[in-house]
Amino acid sequence: MKHLKKIAVALMLFVATTSFVNAQSTVAHIDVTQLLAVMPEMKAAEAELKKLQETYNADIQASMTELRNKLTQYQNEAPSKSKEENDKRAIELQGFEKNIGEAQQAAQQEFQKKQGELFAPISEKAKAAIEKVAAAQGFDYVMDAQPQAGLIVAKGKDLLADVRKELGF
Repeated sequence: MKHLKKIAVALMLFVATTSFVNAQSTVAHIDVTQLLAVMPEMKAAEAELKKLQETYNADIQASMTELRNKLTQYQNEAPSKSKEENDKRAIELQGFEKNIGEAQQAAQQEFQKKQGELFAPISEKAKAAIEKVAAAQGFDYVMDAQPQAGLIVAKGKDLLADVRKELGF
């Protein structure tokens, strides 16, 4: 009877250990930021965004220059103008400053919107390639290898080279 109990316990431990080993998932990692940085689509999107940013900056700078010119002009003319006219000009300058601030906010919002429009399909393409490579190589999980992403140890398979090959570069 004691032998039977020992055999039963040993058999249960063997089954539990085997089940645990079979239940373990395979994990790989990839530096998504590095992948996105080498994608040709990302380089084109970044160039387009840079051009857009330069356009916004040029418009804002032109408005700022105009504001500075008016301010200088109004300051030089202030002694020869009436108090009412100087007050009116001060209000005009405040309104102009407010318009510039609103233009800066609108430009920032438009920039972020355009960034989202350009980056979303690129991210989706990268994600699809990562999923395809992971499935082909039998990985259940793929973690982002960026330090901020929460990965502490990256001893598993790095899929970057395989995903780049899948994407054709």
